[in-house]
Amino acid sequence: MTILPITLCAAAAAAAINIWLSIRCGMVRSAKKISIGDGGDMDLIARMRAQANFVENTPVVLVLIAAVELARTANPWLMGVAAIYMLGRVGHGVGMDGGPLGFLRGVGTLTTMLTQLGLGVWAVSIALDM
Repeated sequence: MTILPITLCAAAAAAAINIWLSIRCGMVRSAKKISIGDGGDMDLIARMRAQANFVENTPVVLVLIAAVELARTANPWLMGVAAIYMLGRVGHGVGMDGGPLGFLRGVGTLTTMLTQLGLGVWAVSIALDM
């Protein structure tokens, strides 16, 4: 049986971040008494998009992490990539609130794109035995 410790840690971190993003949506819902939908509230829309964007991108990253880890076990660079991705996603979530930390949205977006690109290239280079 193959155990993928990096993938497992990344998936656990992703679960924690997803819960955190969900709680952030719930906090706005509760404060503004919006039960269903977004009520046209820009704060709630931003937080909902932060979580949706996380859910849209993270499965691809987790699949790529697992594929690379299966091919190249115990690679410390892969753990670093996973950690940077997760930090970028937290930054994106915080940055979606705007304000003085609004720049973190762009940092998180760039981190996500570079992570996917880097892992994709890494996966192809493994497949082509480069």
